[in-house]
Amino acid sequence: MGNRLSIVVTSGSLERLQMAGMVASVGAVSGQDVVVLLSMNALASFRRGAASQAPAEGEFGALLAQKKGVPPFKQLFESAVQLGDARLHPCSMAMDVLGYRREDLEPYLGEPMGLTKFLDEAAEGRVLAF
Repeated sequence: MGNRLSIVVTSGSLERLQMAGMVASVGAVSGQDVVVLLSMNALASFRRGAASQAPAEGEFGALLAQKKGVPPFKQLFESAVQLGDARLHPCSMAMDVLGYRREDLEPYLGEPMGLTKFLDEAAEGRVLAF
């Protein structure tokens, strides 16, 4: 198994986005090759100008939203790109369904990626889903 960590994020909940961001950033700064595919409900949080707070699933998310000193998930993902060379890609199918163009999304996201390419790259390591 290689040193690649592939993360697919489909949930738009604060808890899952936060955990995915933490895993991506820690993996990236630890020297792992991190590839993230943002799809379905997760993609809306990465639209330019979207609120940096996603809806909480439960009590922990509500507490997380109130805590100061906890980096928000968007900051974690951006740090993964800047500090660890992680690659974040919007899902091309989700973009089509949502009617998003590349320029609608945060600038630190890479080019859209399809599931076939993501799975091809993911074959070299571990895959996590949030």
